[in-house]
Amino acid sequence: MLSKALVVGAYQRKAELIAAEPDIDLTVVAPSRWRDGDRVQRLTATHVEGYRLIEAPIALPGNFHLHAYPRLGRVLDQARPDLVHIDEEPYNLATRLALAAARRRGARTVFFTWQNLDRRYPPPFSWFEQAAYRQSDGAIAGSSTAADVLRAKGYRGPLWTVPQFGVDETEFAPAGAPRADGKPFTIGFAGRLTHGKGVDLLVEAFARTSASLGRASGAKLVLLGDGPERSALLDQAHRLGVAGQVELRTWLESSAMPRCYRQLDAFVLPSRSTGSWVEQFGRVLIEAMACGVPCVGSTSGEIPYVLGEAGLRFREGDSGDLRDQLRRLAADASLRAELSRAGRQRVLERYTMARVAADTAAVYRTVAA
Repeated sequence: MLSKALVVGAYQRKAELIAAEPDIDLTVVAPSRWRDGDRVQRLTATHVEGYRLIEAPIALPGNFHLHAYPRLGRVLDQARPDLVHIDEEPYNLATRLALAAARRRGARTVFFTWQNLDRRYPPPFSWFEQAAYRQSDGAIAGSSTAADVLRAKGYRGPLWTVPQFGVDETEFAPAGAPRADGKPFTIGFAGRLTHGKGVDLLVEAFARTSASLGRASGAKLVLLGDGPERSALLDQAHRLGVAGQVELRTWLESSAMPRCYRQLDAFVLPSRSTGSWVEQFGRVLIEAMACGVPCVGSTSGEIPYVLGEAGLRFREGDSGDLRDQLRRLAADASLRAELSRAGRQRVLERYTMARVAADTAAVYRTVAA
C-alpha cells in the first residue's frame, strides 16, 4: 500500500488490522513528511504491528498533483507484491508512476478516489486519469458520490465504496458520565478555517442562537483548527457581540480529539460547496458521533449520507436554518440523547476502523484472485 495519509500515526491502525488477516502480508510505503498548507506532518510510527512500514523519500511534498516517490521501484523489487494499493487519486503523477512500476513487475493494482465533483483536468493529468481507468484492476471510492463521479467520468472497471479510514470506537467513545448541569451549552467545530468549511455561517448562527437562549445560559462556541479565515472569524465574533463566547483553539493531535469532543453538546460541520470543491466525507462527523455528540451538518456533498438519520441537517449556506437546528438541540434534551445514541450506533455499524479494514481486505482478495 502506497499512502501519504499514513504519515498520521492514528491512521496506521487500519494497516495493522489489514495485516492481521491471515492471508495478507502487508508492506506500507509512506512519505517521510507531507505538507498541508502551513502545516508539515512528519511520519509518526504509532501502529506498526504485523506489517512493514517503510519511510520513503518524497518529491514535492504538499503538491497534490505532482508529488512522487523516487525510490518506489526499489521497494517493489524487495517486497514483490501481488497487489499494489495506490491510495491516491487517479489523475495524480504519483498514481501514474506507481501504476507503471507495479505493472512492470506483474502486480495487480487498485487506486483510491475521494473526488466527488465531475472535474475535467488538462493534460497531462487527464492522460494520467484515463490511463488509470484503463490499466487498473480495481478502484475504491471513499463515498457514494465519489463512486458516481468515477462512473460518470468513464471508469468501467470493478468498483467498491469504502471510506479511506474509520475510527477506533474504543478511543472515540462517549464520556463515562454525563456533562454536569449548569455548564454552558457548548457547540463545536473542527477543521480548516476556510471559506469552503462555512465557519462564518456557524459564527452567525451561534450569535443568533445565543441571543435566543439568553446571555445567562453562557452558550459557548469552540472552533478547533487554523486557516486563512481565522482573523476574519474573530472580527465577525466581535461585530456580533459574541467574542467572549467564541474560543479558537489550535490544532490537536488525533489522540487528544476524543476529550475535546466529549466537552461538546453539539458538533457542527457547516461546509458550503464552491466551484472547485464540495465536502468529500467529513471525518470529524464520525469522530464526534462515535463520542456520542449530537451532530448537525449542511447538505454539502457527502455530509447527508454520512449522517443518515443520526444527525440534523440544514440547507448549505443558510445560517438561519442552522440557527433553527441549534435551537432545537439546545431546547430538547431528549433529542440530544436520541441523536447521541443513534450517531454512536451508526459509526459502530459503518465507520469503525475494523469495518473499513475488513472491507478493504475483501477488495484485495477479489482483485488478487
